Amino acid sequence: MPDLSDLVSRAREGSPRAVAQLVSMVEDGGPAVRELAAELAPHAGHALVVGLTGSPGVGKSTTTSALVGELRRSGRRVGVLAVDPSSPFTGGALLGDRVRMAEHATDPGVFIRSMATRGHLGGLSAAAPQALRVLDAAGCDVVLVETVGVGQSEVEVVALADTTVVLLAPGMGDGIQATKAGILEIADVFGVNKADREGAEATVREIENAMAMGRRGTGPQWRAPVVRTVASAGRGIDELLAAIDAHRAWMDAHGRGDEGRRRRARAEIEAIALADLRAQLRAVSGSAALDTLAGEVATGGLDPFVAADRLRSAAEVDGG
Repeated sequence: MPDLSDLVSRAREGSPRAVAQLVSMVEDGGPAVRELAAELAPHAGHALVVGLTGSPGVGKSTTTSALVGELRRSGRRVGVLAVDPSSPFTGGALLGDRVRMAEHATDPGVFIRSMATRGHLGGLSAAAPQALRVLDAAGCDVVLVETVGVGQSEVEVVALADTTVVLLAPGMGDGIQATKAGILEIADVFGVNKADREGAEATVREIENAMAMGRRGTGPQWRAPVVRTVASAGRGIDELLAAIDAHRAWMDAHGRGDEGRRRRARAEIEAIALADLRAQLRAVSGSAALDTLAGEVATGGLDPFVAADRLRSAAEVDGG
């Protein structure tokens, strides 16, 4: 096993190879990830995490690439986690997003990594939280997390990001989609990309009307701005970045920044605990226990809740 302290030190000094090795390590999983998390913990918690989500075809990768350029012009170091669909043959990322961001490949202030979903739902990879921790500890000022693009189920990013940007485009029904539960609520910033197309203003109005009807709660409330962009031409990207920075400033001013980081930590802890539990259940189900319980439930001899209790008890016994 490589010397983790040395790898983390080299990653913090800006070695792309060391960062890549650490991200590969968290993707592969295994016992070393626990030791790595302990090495990273003192150095993480500083980066602004921006999630970019939206339906396929709205221009997420183009917008992400344009944001990288704008962030670099402001002198910030940038990490990108681009979550791609898994290859049906190897289980790896199809790498489409990284190819589209090739213009930044030689910039030492940018680290781009494509990650495969590997069957994980919600638009992200199961390894994304730990990969994010690697980029944070490696000194990235901003980490952009581009989700795979799966529509309304793609809301997991809100648990990972400080600021969530929902991208929409005219002519794709996205204005209507934004009024549906799940999408409207997660947006801190809306980006209407391809705003040079017919119907852009109608999309903006639909979003603004939906937000006006959906406002609720007491106390200070952030009103998500709607920014028009043409990412392929770089237009509106400075306004989009200004909206992201304004959201962070508002969060810090109202004490919401720490709250968001705690929420992210809770989600990460819960995910690790659930992964351990699933591993224990898989170990039990490898025996005849699950098949026996399933047979009893199927014939009406047992209800599924009691069966689940028995399976859980068996996992606890096997786990020691």
